[in-house]
Amino acid sequence: MSCNYAEGLSPYEHKGVLGVPEKFESIDKLNEKCIALAELIKKSKHIVVHTGAGISTSAGIPDFRGPNGVWTLEKEGKKPSINISFADAKPTKTHMILKKLVESNKVQYIISQNIDGLHLKSGLPRKYLAELHGNMFIDECNLCKRQFVRSRPVETVGKKCSGIPCASGHDGGRPCRGRLYDGVLDWEHSLPENDLLMSEWHSSIADLSICLGTTLQIIPSGNLPLETLKYGGKLVLCNLQPTKHDNKADLIINYYVDDILDKVMNILGIEIPDYKETENLTKLAESAIVDWTISRNDISSMEKIFKAKCKGVKKKRILNKNKRNSLDLLINGLDKDDDKSKMIKLEIKEEDEKECLVDSSNIQLNV
Repeated sequence: MSCNYAEGLSPYEHKGVLGVPEKFESIDKLNEKCIALAELIKKSKHIVVHTGAGISTSAGIPDFRGPNGVWTLEKEGKKPSINISFADAKPTKTHMILKKLVESNKVQYIISQNIDGLHLKSGLPRKYLAELHGNMFIDECNLCKRQFVRSRPVETVGKKCSGIPCASGHDGGRPCRGRLYDGVLDWEHSLPENDLLMSEWHSSIADLSICLGTTLQIIPSGNLPLETLKYGGKLVLCNLQPTKHDNKADLIINYYVDDILDKVMNILGIEIPDYKETENLTKLAESAIVDWTISRNDISSMEKIFKAKCKGVKKKRILNKNKRNSLDLLINGLDKDDDKSKMIKLEIKEEDEKECLVDSSNIQLNV
C-alpha cells in the first residue's frame, strides 16, 4: 500500500508543499480546453507524457501531497481512508488511454514518477516507458543491471538485496553472478541512468509535453518538461492543484485526469480499451521470467535522433506565459512561432533561471 511504501522510506523533512486546495474548471471551460488539447495532439509529431501520483488515485492508491494525500495527512497523525494494496490495484482509465495513444502513434514516450507498476500492468511496452523512481514489481541485478518483472510487489524499498541470484542466464546467455535488489529508490538515490537519459532525450525533441497528475515538485523529474520548452515545444499541465511550472505552461487544465483524457479521446475518435489481465506482465511473471531491461538498441537509436535534432541548437530562455491569452491563441490556431510574442511577458524571474540549474545525478524523492 502507498502508506506502507511511504513508511519504508528513510526519514526526510523536505517533502514539498502539502495540502494545497484543489481547483476545478467549469464544465464549459473544461470542454473548451479539452478541444484545445486534442488539437495540440493532432498537430504534434513527438509527444511526451509525464505522469505522477494523480493518475493512480482512481485506482484506490492515494497521492502524497493532495488534501487527502499520504504526507498531508501524516502531519495530522492520520492515514488515508482509501488505500488499496499495490498487488490488487488495477490500471485506471488514464493508464489504458495512454497505452492506446502509444499504440496509435499519438504519444511517443511516457515518463513516470510512479512506483505502483500500473503502467506495467496496463501492457505498455518498456520501449515507451521511463520509470524514474523505480517500480514495486521490478527486481534489478546489482552487477549487470538487468531488470526482471515480479509477480508480487517487493517487500522492501531503497535498493535492498533480496539474495536471489540474477536470472540473466535464462535466455541462453552467460549467467551473471550478481544478486537481485528491489528497484525502488529511497531519498537521495541516483536516478536510473538509462531511464533518465531516455527521458532527457525524448523531452528535448518533443514538440509537446503533457503533464498528468503531478505538481512537478521533484527534481530532476519535475524539470524535464522544461527541456521541451527550451527547444521550442509546448507544455500542457493537467492537475487538480497548482504546479511548480504553471507560469510556463501553454495550457492548464484543472480537473480529474480520467475525465480530461476521456473527453480528448472522444474528440480524437479513438476508442478506450479495457484492461486485460492477459496483458499484465506481473501475471506472466508467475510462471515465466520476464525481462524489463531497456534495450541497448533503443538507447542507441534515441541518442542518434537527439544528437541530430538538438546538438548545436541554442536553447531558448523560458519566459513566463500569459495564461489569460494562451488558451484563446491555441483554440484559434494562432500557435506559430511569430505569434509567441503575444503569449509571454517580457520578464524572467530569477528563481525560474535557477530552476534550470539542476544536478540530474541525484533525486530528491518527493514521489
